[in-house]
This record gives sequence, structure tokens and C-alpha cells, in this order.
Amino acid sequence: MTISQDISSSKNFMNESDSIHRAAKIIRQGGVVAFPTETVYGLGANALNPLAVARIFEIKNRPYFDPLIVHIADLDEMARLVSNIPLPAEKLIKRCWPGPLTIVLIKKEEVPDIVTAGLPTVGIRMPKHPIALQLIRAAECPIAAPSANPFGYVSPTTADHVHDQLGDRVDLILDGGPCEVGLESTILSFSEEKPRLLRPGGLPLEEIESIIGRVEVNSVEEEKPSSPGRLPKHYAPRTPIVIEGSENNLENYQNKKIGFLAFQEVKVSFPFHHVEVLSPGGDLREAAANLFAAIRRLDALNLDLLLAEAVPEVGLGRAIMDRLRRASKRE
Repeated sequence: MTISQDISSSKNFMNESDSIHRAAKIIRQGGVVAFPTETVYGLGANALNPLAVARIFEIKNRPYFDPLIVHIADLDEMARLVSNIPLPAEKLIKRCWPGPLTIVLIKKEEVPDIVTAGLPTVGIRMPKHPIALQLIRAAECPIAAPSANPFGYVSPTTADHVHDQLGDRVDLILDGGPCEVGLESTILSFSEEKPRLLRPGGLPLEEIESIIGRVEVNSVEEEKPSSPGRLPKHYAPRTPIVIEGSENNLENYQNKKIGFLAFQEVKVSFPFHHVEVLSPGGDLREAAANLFAAIRRLDALNLDLLLAEAVPEVGLGRAIMDRLRRASKRE
């Protein structure tokens, strides 16, 4: 692992322990640090410091009505953040944390309203990445952290992605290599009578339901979301995306520079300018891990359009299609 304000340079690189402690000191002093998780890179600040959290919104140009997720490293931190943990939530915590699952619960007053967008609930998760866990423990506070990118754009899965989009607006960037999961966490709310899926993500719904039974699925788009990643247009590159499922429609794209985001293999004959294959073997976990990086590579080619192949909506395929649909929305 390396660390620097400018990860493309060789200066300021330190050993892993020193890097984490330096980043933790910045967090304690009210700064903002980009750090790796198993899902995507996060942009973190002390969750209990409203002024520090405000900087996250400023750096990302994120609307204040979009709540943040609070990251913890130890279960005893839950007592200062939430008022109650229902039994089904406890079961998931025991089985799925650390991991790509965010649980939404009724918050305590100690959690600032800026973190929760004024909602009575807060989303909490325990990341699995060792650097994230060490950073939270060294900072000695829960860390509020959305994805480390400008609001609405493709989420970062490497430190280079963070540097390219945020540069020196971040006090420090911790480089922990490519993210293993590559999709944001699944968000599950326990603020109502029945658990409700607010956002599909890195933990498949099927796995959740195998532990706690049937989960309600949130199907209503929200202007003021109850969790991150719920706005109709999100995760979008500069290049327009179209989810294309019909070979017959390809004739509409003649004489244009078209990129193709394929799930497993290219099954159509068309002179694509560039093709990205998410998983040659058809593995949805591999496809999820490669999704955002592949979109970024296509977006860098100055294409007229990006065509994306639909994937099966089972397991992580549900989360992949959620991201593609939101990325394809146009104002």
C-alpha cells in the first residue's frame, strides 16, 4: 500500500502503518481521506463532526438531501450510533459483517443530521478491507464515507480513479489496490415492520433471504432518497449509455463510434470501436468487480455512444443492472 496526495508521484510514499496513522490523524483533525474498501473507494470524514462531513458534500458536489453511510470497525460502536438492533439485523450482522452490507436503523441524537440528511435513520456498515478497518480503529471514530468521486459519476475502484476525478481536493489518498467486489454495498432498512431492500449491491438478495427470510424490495424512485444510490440518474459516465438487447437495432448506430460493454462474449456482428467483456466465463462476481473500471475505460475513448448488454438479474446481476439502468438515465 502507498499513500500520497498525488498518487502518480513518488514523493510522500510511506510504509503501510505510517500511512494509516497519518490518514487517521487527518480524520481526527477534521480532514477528508480517500480510502479503499472491498466495494469501492470511499471519501471519509469523522461521522460525528458536522463540519468535517460538510467537506465531503463540498468535494463531491453532492446534494445535502442524499444521506451518507457510516463505517465502523467494531460492533461496540453500534451502541453510540443506533437505538435498537432488531433480531433479523443481528443475524445479518453476525453472518455478513465485515462485508458489503449496509443496515439502516433508527439513529441516536449523537449522529449529526448532515450525515442522515435529516432522516431519523442512519446506514451503518463494517467494511471488509483491512486498510479500511485499520483506518477506522486508528482514527478512533466512525467514518462517514460515500464513494470517492464527483456526485453522480462512475464510482472509483482504484486509487488512480480517485486521483483522476478528485485530485488535490482530498487531503490524502490511501492506495489499497483494486476493489475486490467493485459494486457499492447492499442497503437493507430495518426502520419499518419488515426489512426492505433499498439498494441492491455487493451482497446478493438471495443470500440475505437465506438468513432472515423474505425481504421487501423498494421499487419506488425517490427525489429525496432514504439511502445513497437511489436517485434515478446515478453512476453515469460522460458518454451516453444505452442498454441494448436487440441485434436488430444495431443498424441505428451505423457510422458512429460505438463502444460495447459485453457480459460474457460478443454475440453480434458489428464494427464496434472498442469492446469490454465483463466476464469471459459468465461469472457475475467477476462481472461486478470489473463493471465500473470497464465503463471508465470506454468513457475515456471519446465515443458517441456506449451500448451495454443486459446481464441475468440473479445474484449480483440484480445490482449490475441497477447500476446500468441508473447510468443510462438522461436528464
